Amino acid sequence: MTQRLTPTAAVLLIIPPLLWAGNAVLGRVLSPLISPMTLNLLRWVLAFLLLLPMAGSVLRRDSPLWSQWRRFTVLALLSTSGYNALLYLALNTSTPINVTLVGASTPVWMLLIGRIFFGTPISGRQVIGAALSIGGVLLVLCRGQWALLMGFHMVVGDLYVLLASIGWAYYSWMLAHPTPESASLRADWAAFLLGQIVFGLGMSMAFTAAEWTLTDARLQWGGPLVSALLFIAVGPAVLAYRAWGAGVARAGPAVAGFFINLTPLFTAVLSSAFLGESPQLFHILAFALIVSGIVLSSRR
Repeated sequence: MTQRLTPTAAVLLIIPPLLWAGNAVLGRVLSPLISPMTLNLLRWVLAFLLLLPMAGSVLRRDSPLWSQWRRFTVLALLSTSGYNALLYLALNTSTPINVTLVGASTPVWMLLIGRIFFGTPISGRQVIGAALSIGGVLLVLCRGQWALLMGFHMVVGDLYVLLASIGWAYYSWMLAHPTPESASLRADWAAFLLGQIVFGLGMSMAFTAAEWTLTDARLQWGGPLVSALLFIAVGPAVLAYRAWGAGVARAGPAVAGFFINLTPLFTAVLSSAFLGESPQLFHILAFALIVSGIVLSSRR
């Protein structure tokens, strides 16, 4: 498939940051009810149950999944288990503004990893596009007051976000370059995602066990938590990963990376909506900068 930013690819790549933004807003609401590692584990358990009727055959003994266990272990570590675990660890020692600022470096890592490991050249337009996109994120975070960025200080948690961003960038490039042996699984999105979840669940269980052993973990069942878990499993877990994989296949990892920077913008807008506030001028300006970065980077 030729990789280019079409309207279909753009829609597919907008869906994940929108769902992940909703997940971030909902995660803050759920924090008194459930510990982060436990939340991540339950999310993927539910996603596993949702995908099982559609792609359960991938778990058969003769499935090509098992011969590709090394690749799927890496994919799971970089996405379903390790990526989220690093973000949760980051929020224990860092602030949301630091986490989002460091996470805004993802498009840069997309370009660098593509160049170093996959031989994809970096154009001047992509560099300018990355600068515009990151500028839009900064505008959202400082709420149009650039002086607020002077209070930014790196802490240990920021290193976790940096590792998560690098891992997600490499994961995206792996999606765009499947091995011949995994081609049959890659063609079935449900089987491909279920395969990642299977290998990721073991790691997520280990992270959750450590959380309950080493920290003051919490889990308070009730209607709000159950409803939220269902949304997180269907939206940010299944639909977002499906859309991201399809979008990366169409537009390529380098262009797709710029769409991640829509997440803090969507988070700010959704937070404003839940608080009854109207979007501000800097939201519009930030959106224009981020979209300009996407358009410029995708031009040939």
